[in-house]
Amino acid sequence: MAEFKYKITEEYEEYLDERLDKFLNFMLEDLSRTYIQKLLKEQLVFVNDKVEKANYQIREHDLISIQVPAAIEPNINPENIPLDVLYEDEDVIVVNKPKGMVVHPALGHYSETLVNALMYHCRGQLSGINGVMRPGIVHRIDKDTTGSIIACKNDFSHNAIAEQLKEHQINRKYLAIVHGHLKEQEGTINAPIGRSSKDRKKMAICPTGKPAITHYKVLQEFSDYSYIECTLETGRTHQIRVHMSSIQNPILGDLVYSARKADFNLHGHTFEGQTLHAYILGFKHPRTNEYIETIAPLPAYFNSLLSVL
Repeated sequence: MAEFKYKITEEYEEYLDERLDKFLNFMLEDLSRTYIQKLLKEQLVFVNDKVEKANYQIREHDLISIQVPAAIEPNINPENIPLDVLYEDEDVIVVNKPKGMVVHPALGHYSETLVNALMYHCRGQLSGINGVMRPGIVHRIDKDTTGSIIACKNDFSHNAIAEQLKEHQINRKYLAIVHGHLKEQEGTINAPIGRSSKDRKKMAICPTGKPAITHYKVLQEFSDYSYIECTLETGRTHQIRVHMSSIQNPILGDLVYSARKADFNLHGHTFEGQTLHAYILGFKHPRTNEYIETIAPLPAYFNSLLSVL
């Protein structure tokens, strides 16, 4: 029997008040809706160690556990994948995630993720609060977003960093190239974000969404694009991508929230991928309370693109 666990913290805030069966559909994408309903009927889904029904509404701090028959039991192995470590001690590690790397395993995709690399690098010393699929993982950045991400080596640190995320106490700055020119050189986008009613795998601006605030500053303007810095006051899923798209300045290379193609040609040079980079990550150390700030250098493709522009 394989067990999957999800602690409803900052990472999953957009699912608050969502039905339990719908939450499981989002999380366990490789399982059919029928199979998920079967797990619920067979009382293999627990919330805070109590069997719950499909219509249970997700609440903050819930611990959701799903027991799945061993036929699809995951085999999450350490893998010797090089990591660009920005900071590390006995409690936490901050790495500069490359483009194209998924943060944690999911059903049907159990290898070549950041978790596999961390398991090898940290020799298994990772927090276990998020279960076997997400050891050490407190927050995520998208597969095609590069830059800083923090992981925790024990449950004490995990709880402390999760609390900082919940209280918006972690300093997160991103660099991005967007289409067009912004109306103001500096500004704030304050628009709630929730699941799209048209496509449940996408996020959207919606009145019933969770509060989302992004501060931006233009660093440089080009003929058809702008190089900007974004500071997150909140940390909703796809927040910067949704917010920039909402003001008609989508991220260059974003396949989901922009109508443009992911591969593009500029002045005879071909580039591919999303131009969004988690540049600065600042946090209070969970054990010493010392403020630590890491800076992730821009990846080569991003620097090349800026040079061409």
